[in-house]
Amino acid sequence: MLKREGKSRWFLLWYIMPAFILYTLFMLVPIVNSMRLSFYTGDGLIPTEFVGFDNYIKLFTQYPFNERFWNAFWNNLKFFLMVTFYQNFLGFLVAVLLTRGLKISNLLRKISFIPTTLSVLVVGFLFSMIFNPIWGIFNKILTVVGLENLIRPWLGDPATALPILAFVVSWQFFGESIIFYTAGIDAIDEEILEAARIDGAGFFQEIGHIILPSILPIVGIVTILIFVGDFTQFDIVYAMSTSMGNPGYSTDIFGSLFYRSAFSSPERGGWGMGMGATVATMMFVFVFIGVSLFLLFFSKRKEKLS
Repeated sequence: MLKREGKSRWFLLWYIMPAFILYTLFMLVPIVNSMRLSFYTGDGLIPTEFVGFDNYIKLFTQYPFNERFWNAFWNNLKFFLMVTFYQNFLGFLVAVLLTRGLKISNLLRKISFIPTTLSVLVVGFLFSMIFNPIWGIFNKILTVVGLENLIRPWLGDPATALPILAFVVSWQFFGESIIFYTAGIDAIDEEILEAARIDGAGFFQEIGHIILPSILPIVGIVTILIFVGDFTQFDIVYAMSTSMGNPGYSTDIFGSLFYRSAFSSPERGGWGMGMGATVATMMFVFVFIGVSLFLLFFSKRKEKLS
């Protein structure tokens, strides 16, 4: 019996080993190396002058480093909250409606996932054309329906540029949320839902007391995936607002700040690889803290409901 258990453990170890090696080489090693580079400064891709915590001190206390960093942080936070509303709240409501037994539910589930298969750069380019202030179709639609007073350069207005980017990202990955939530709702025992309806539970009571508590772990998974994706997002900003986070850094988030600080020339906002690694390290710290807090929150909620 002990021999069989030992063989089983070795089998599991060998099964996990390829994924562990790949994760170590392409995730863990770059993260550790980035942390190491954050203690150095100098020209080129490999800074050689050791400066200790000077890069971190500059990032949090000196202009323009601190201003750009905290601007990216607050933009990223607002970006995450908007995407969470679109994908979590609206995605959940759509998923509930798609599990009501509609004849076209299966078709709508498949159609909703199509945008996810597209490249982020392609999606960003298409929506840049749609919201173009001169020939964009969105402003033309507003003209046709008599809402000319709403016409504006959507991606050129600091008040609307970031919400537009959040909408575009949410549109592309809306199907993922729907698939997660429909799978969770479909897994709920139909007898429980029928019993609630017989007892007089309405639509919103059914959602609040049965559906939402039953799929709370899935809500946690989707929220964490959105959080990690948004706090490491770069493609959509690059495609629609350039790496400068135009207009006026109003769409500048951690991903674009890191790219610009590490790889751009000083004339275009570059700070050197050492400062870029410092920004990347702080991105990792924020993501780690955020994921830990979300895991703690949803585990506590699950304990209360169980």
